[in-house]
Amino acid sequence: MTTYLVTGGAGFIGSNFVHYMLRHHTDVRIIDLDALTYAGNLENLKDLEDDDRHVFVRGDICDRALIGDLLRGWDPDVIVNFAAESHVDRSITGPEIFVVTNVMGTVNLLQRAKDAWYDAGQKTWRKGKKYIQVSTDEVYGALGAEGYFTEETPLDPHSPYSSSKASADHFVKAFHDTYGMPVCITRCSNNYGPYQFPEKLIPLIIRNASEHMPLPVYGDGMQIRDWLYVEDHCRAIDLVASGGRPGEVYNVGGHNERSNLFIVKEIISRLSARLDDPAICESLIRHVEDRPGHDRRYGIDPEKIRKELGWIPETNFGTGIAKTVDWYLAHRDWTDHVTSGEYLRYYEEMYGERMR
Repeated sequence: MTTYLVTGGAGFIGSNFVHYMLRHHTDVRIIDLDALTYAGNLENLKDLEDDDRHVFVRGDICDRALIGDLLRGWDPDVIVNFAAESHVDRSITGPEIFVVTNVMGTVNLLQRAKDAWYDAGQKTWRKGKKYIQVSTDEVYGALGAEGYFTEETPLDPHSPYSSSKASADHFVKAFHDTYGMPVCITRCSNNYGPYQFPEKLIPLIIRNASEHMPLPVYGDGMQIRDWLYVEDHCRAIDLVASGGRPGEVYNVGGHNERSNLFIVKEIISRLSARLDDPAICESLIRHVEDRPGHDRRYGIDPEKIRKELGWIPETNFGTGIAKTVDWYLAHRDWTDHVTSGEYLRYYEEMYGERMR
């Protein structure tokens, strides 16, 4: 068996990756570490409770003793680091925790992996080991109307969130350049699909629209993002983990560029038809004050991962958004559970005053 230590494995992309790996591979074991903060949810893993290939551990990637114990006890072949504070709005109101988790947590994982995998005397690494850092296209900053991010695009982050992810990426690269650590970095475009916490655009709009609540849209809503269905992203990470060249960065994008306003209107149209509810309409849209440092456009060129590993996105946006809307409608109890308490206070703080 190949053993994976997956950090942040109860979050959105992490839990989808855990499901993907166990569904597509019979010879893997997942040690799933998550601190279960607001976006980590054990309900995302409920159907794996009886799968002995999946071991859940509650804990923080900043915990030196815990990470050391996991590496010694389970001897993972691959570490995939999804664990991160990931919402730009939260980083603007409280940047310190992004430094702690995204930077210090990553450095702790790297150092503990080096302790476990590196023979300092021989200056060699144990065979078959690899560290995968799951990053974001936001580290590149903003694009103009033309062109795409490539792996050679200079990093130019504009928010505390993207700055923390860029810093983590630099540390990952430094461990490769300094010590020869076998690492890869993936940088993906905006993901969507099941289990995404409803502070992000698509699940937020699905939830609000289905309940006839206002639909907050930043500024004019013409910020453009490249949307990638989460299962396509999981397949890309699987390929990088097994075949990616150590020290390399792989951009993962869907060539599905859409404006935020287009996304909102598309969800309104699909929900209205799906629920036969004419009250779900564009009059619910509320344009709110734009957030500081809001990048206008992202777009990724995934040519490198296509050429080297044969990856292409298999889910077009129409298919992916239909599957996503259907999933949230079929899992309203999940949404109700994760949108209680702290999240509702956060939602009111971020959007309440802007929509009055």
